[in-house]
Amino acid sequence: MPPATFLRETSGGTLLSVKLQPRTSKNEISEPLGDELKIKVTAPPVDAAANQALVEFLAEKLDCSRGKVELLRGHTSRHKTILLHGIKPEEVLKMLL
Repeated sequence: MPPATFLRETSGGTLLSVKLQPRTSKNEISEPLGDELKIKVTAPPVDAAANQALVEFLAEKLDCSRGKVELLRGHTSRHKTILLHGIKPEEVLKMLL
């Protein structure tokens, strides 16, 4: 399997690059698109609902608290950078794909 270019290790954990698709029929992780992982959520892109749904979905998939999933960049964009506190890239890859 080629290296996951949507994951980068940092001193605090792992940076995850995401392309978010809001207002879909179900929450799911789709295929990697270049340097981003496509994630679909049912919430609409209104009043940060899609961002909140993304954080909750990732916390559930990674079996961690929502506090460990921090949206760093892209609050109003589909392209987001998420910091996963204290989680190694290998663990993230195993649990998401």
